[in-house]
Amino acid sequence: MNGNATPGLALQAEGLHTFYGKSHILHGVGLEVREGEIVALLGRNGAGKTTTLRSLMGLTHAREGAVRIFGHATTDWQPYRIAALGVGYVPEGRRIFPNLTVEENLKVPLERPGPWTIARIYELFPRLAQRKSNKGRQLSGGEQEMLAIARALLLNPKLILLDEPSQGLAPLIVQEVFKVVTSAREQGISVLLVEQNVRAAVEIADRAYVLDDGKVVYSGPAAEFAKDEERVRALAGASAEDWEPQGSPA
Repeated sequence: MNGNATPGLALQAEGLHTFYGKSHILHGVGLEVREGEIVALLGRNGAGKTTTLRSLMGLTHAREGAVRIFGHATTDWQPYRIAALGVGYVPEGRRIFPNLTVEENLKVPLERPGPWTIARIYELFPRLAQRKSNKGRQLSGGEQEMLAIARALLLNPKLILLDEPSQGLAPLIVQEVFKVVTSAREQGISVLLVEQNVRAAVEIADRAYVLDDGKVVYSGPAAEFAKDEERVRALAGASAEDWEPQGSPA
């Protein structure tokens, strides 16, 4: 099955239509993540960002459309099979074990061979090394997010899906977390980043997609999008009409 992989593509989704019950959430969403790049998926609350990640991870299967990960048609796969391809997923809300210590949390993932080890994690996150005997519930929000990302890295993934890693964090902590994301890319890991913090996301992303009401209303280089101050400001209340292509960036 690997033989028909599209060169350079870690993930490709086309025409995804996803429902929760009778609610039609995604309307023909398509996106791609190339190997070794960070792609930001932006949009206001309720635009369909988390549902997109869940459809890609096999947690909420799309009724229509196709997903390919490293050349495998994974549209109807269960999450554990997708993870076994080398896909790490850090859901919204951090989902660490509150009653386990930092070190115990890091020992939970089944290690896959590769450069990421607990020792390497402690180098990257000195704060986690200092707090390795603390229970998960004793950590700050930023430390919990770092621990959630660290656990995903220990799987030595080739692709990571991150859902709102900066949520509720102070700006300096956001910078720390995003430094980790860029260092993952430097190791050749592809990243799909769902983020409400538009400015921080477009600073580190190679390309950006914007979702509005379950549809992709913008796709292109993140740097170009970042220059368009009007669109960046409008994103909190994005609507499809606001996102029609404009002659030149504001």
